[in-house]
Amino acid sequence: MKIYTKTGDKGETSLLGGTRVSKDCITLRVVGEVDELNSVLGQVVSHLYGEEPAGFLEKIQSDLFKVGAELASLQMSVNSKILKIEEEEIKDLEQIIDEYTEQLPELKNFILPGGIIAGATLHHARTICRKAERELVLLGKEENIRPEIYQYFNRLSDYLFTAARFVNAQNGVEETIV
Repeated sequence: MKIYTKTGDKGETSLLGGTRVSKDCITLRVVGEVDELNSVLGQVVSHLYGEEPAGFLEKIQSDLFKVGAELASLQMSVNSKILKIEEEEIKDLEQIIDEYTEQLPELKNFILPGGIIAGATLHHARTICRKAERELVLLGKEENIRPEIYQYFNRLSDYLFTAARFVNAQNGVEETIV
């Protein structure tokens, strides 16, 4: 099977249900942000060499594929067959945030994003997550989006911030207070 199809050569592509759309439509912008976030999380995992939280980040990467598929199939019959994130994934994020927070010094100031490569990249992932969330809100003005997706991205950005702090602390990196 060839990787190229030439069907997108004129600036259009197909969503999961086969509907043709412009490559700059809001749905593809959101899916693109989710894809970018997923790729950056892959970078983080590669810098962690199997150390915590690499396994959980890979689970998040799988969850992001579910979200991308759901968004690329909104209002189409294929959407009912797509695996979706649910309340359980949101609760998992909250549980890990709470576990990490208990191990970290109380945050009383803003901190500069940075630290070891994995920590700094988690901070970068947080900003991409927030951008995806903003685009998601825009898409939600045109399409019916399940509340769990909004909640997931809101919680995910909190997780990524906390994970950045956790990874840096585990490696003895002090936070730079603003």
